[in-house]
Amino acid sequence: MSKETLTWLNTNTLVGFTDKRGKAWHYRASEQGAEPNHYAGAIPVEDVNRRLFYWDAVKGTAMVTFDKPRTEHASAGLFYWTGSDGAAAVTYEDGGGMTLAADGRRFPVGRADTGAIFGYFADGYEIHQYRDWLVSNVATILDDELQIGSAGLLKGGAQAWVSVEVPENITTPEGVEFRPNLLACTSLDGSLATTYKRTVTVVVCDNTLAAGLHEQGQQIKIKHSKYSKKRMTEVRDALAIVHTVADDFAAEVKTLCETDVSEKAWRAFLDAHAPIEGKSKRSMTLASAERAELSRLWNFDHRVAPWKNTAYGVVQAVNTYTHHAQPVRGASRPERNMVRAVTGGVDKLDAQTVATLDMVLASLS
Repeated sequence: MSKETLTWLNTNTLVGFTDKRGKAWHYRASEQGAEPNHYAGAIPVEDVNRRLFYWDAVKGTAMVTFDKPRTEHASAGLFYWTGSDGAAAVTYEDGGGMTLAADGRRFPVGRADTGAIFGYFADGYEIHQYRDWLVSNVATILDDELQIGSAGLLKGGAQAWVSVEVPENITTPEGVEFRPNLLACTSLDGSLATTYKRTVTVVVCDNTLAAGLHEQGQQIKIKHSKYSKKRMTEVRDALAIVHTVADDFAAEVKTLCETDVSEKAWRAFLDAHAPIEGKSKRSMTLASAERAELSRLWNFDHRVAPWKNTAYGVVQAVNTYTHHAQPVRGASRPERNMVRAVTGGVDKLDAQTVATLDMVLASLS
């Protein structure tokens, strides 16, 4: 992991309730800024706005240079490019051998403070300012039982999230300690609709799991369109879903812990989840390494072994492997994990794990 990535994660993410779950695994004291980014309790709303969302996302004008104009009109120095539908799509001026063009069909969105550009969008795209959609909306449900547990920026500010949590950890009769979350996330690069969804953080491993392990969790998505503000009431109503997370996840854990997975079934699951037969040499090598690590987790790791020979142990093994051991390219592991959480990768992973296990158990019955 590069120093720049560590610095970003330690200055552009905020982590709360560390008295209950410990420090984030990317924490480095040497990379903390003037203010530490870890909080013993809840993160104040004003700190999220002051430290992370203090800047505005703004629209700009797309300017392009061309070597030669397409068509010269009567007006001296003015040129127009005409699209196939006959509409003038760009207007530009000759700048002494180079042509500067303003594209009226698409506009850039970027940070007002740094000028960094996140993407180019067609007319109709609506910017969802982080302060409004991730803080003001979420603040409507905050009370003594619901507080901000984490917040941050990813990809240079192109994506952002705020997580609402309960102050106390919850432990199921099966020994699974977890924290229910409402994850609010959005983007300025076109990668995410504004999304409010239920997730769970398992304390023993700091992993994110889907609240409903058998299917993608309950969520609401708002596209970045000119009609998005009309759905504000729907958003506020949907935020109440956080209150259902604890009971739903505890029920899932109970069901999975009561589902026996024999050693024969575990080996059959590995064959289905990470098959070796019929694969290329490289794929066989990767699958073999994954199977070996999953088996180590299953038998010996404190994050998985307590639930060995249960369906929950299978889910925990795959989720823990993906969070902590799976090879990562093009990003740091903490950033990759958070991106997966906000984009829905966690939901898909857990649902696919349960579906594969159900198929295996059915074939053995």
